[in-house]
Amino acid sequence: MAGFAFELVSPEKLLFSGDVEEVVIPGTEGDFAVLKDHAPVISALRPGVLSYKDSKGDKQTLFVRGGFADVSSVGLIVLAELAVPVADMTDVLFDAEVKLASDELQAAQSEDSRRLAAERLAQIETLRGTIRH
Repeated sequence: MAGFAFELVSPEKLLFSGDVEEVVIPGTEGDFAVLKDHAPVISALRPGVLSYKDSKGDKQTLFVRGGFADVSSVGLIVLAELAVPVADMTDVLFDAEVKLASDELQAAQSEDSRRLAAERLAQIETLRGTIRH
């Protein structure tokens, strides 16, 4: 299968840069797969699991808190607020994510921001049950 350029960037560092065969992204409107020659699209990310298959066929899976994905004719760039390999997601890290989302919900000033914060908290708690078991 032909590959395409993919970069995964967090605020701390460039996590991956290279050719991949496929990337599955947790978009706010649902998960979607990006393959070579995907139509251009920009999507916000929700807390979820991002996975990619590199040019050697090895699959990597990471927990991402949020961010943006930009698919263009050049390839795919994902700017993630946080990206941690799923294997490294401990209960301590999940507790921190739940606390962050809970604090965001408590601080929400509008109905819309409360709804978004509640969705984010629910997504993280669901992921915890899925990933840790």
